[in-house]
Amino acid sequence: MTNLTRDAAEPKMSPVVFCDFDGTITLLDVTDQILAQLAHPSWREIEREWMLGLIGSRECMERQIALVDAPAKELHAVIEAVPIDPEFTAFCKFARKKRLPLYILSDGFDYVLRRVLKRAGVERHFRSGANLFASALRVEGRRLVPSFPHSPEPCPHGCATCKQALIRRLRAGRQPVIFVGDGMSDRFAVEEADVVFAKRHLLAHCRESGIACHPFETFREVQATLEKLLAPAPARGYRQAVAAVS
Repeated sequence: MTNLTRDAAEPKMSPVVFCDFDGTITLLDVTDQILAQLAHPSWREIEREWMLGLIGSRECMERQIALVDAPAKELHAVIEAVPIDPEFTAFCKFARKKRLPLYILSDGFDYVLRRVLKRAGVERHFRSGANLFASALRVEGRRLVPSFPHSPEPCPHGCATCKQALIRRLRAGRQPVIFVGDGMSDRFAVEEADVVFAKRHLLAHCRESGIACHPFETFREVQATLEKLLAPAPARGYRQAVAAVS
């Protein structure tokens, strides 16, 4: 009877991982690199508006990407030069081995994500609309044309990709929810997470807001902590497991 009572009160482990892309899987923000090298310098003024909270990320990206003027060859060169976290491929293998659902949620563009994931050798594991959710992009001559299939109306924050809404829908009752990110576009997503891995702007936000998080630099650290989280223990529920790695 004791075990039944404990099991009813303490939900079992069924974790799910959500991961940002720009600056998290990649070591640099790919969109920022495209803008810095191929867009009119006024993109930085639009960036400041977003950082100040005057506009949402969807409006920010729409206005910024309209400033790009370059042929596809130059775009591809910028994308190919962006380094990837060297531990991400191993992390994908770890997630598959542990049957750990892994989703990529990004304000960035699917066109870019697919090229980077292919270079990492993991593109076959991520399919748009299944476990990869990002803004869309078409290349038309020297212009880039964005669209935002995962920016529902109304999104209270004006997100290019509403990570918070996606986590609520995709978690499908799983717990704990694990989120890995680095930027200001992740600050609403962490409100839905039980375990947060953060660096750079997201780490500063979590510390300022009193949100518990694990600082990290590479996916090796994320994997090491998740191995502890997933370690078998008799009758251990997800709250106990999360507390053990906090």
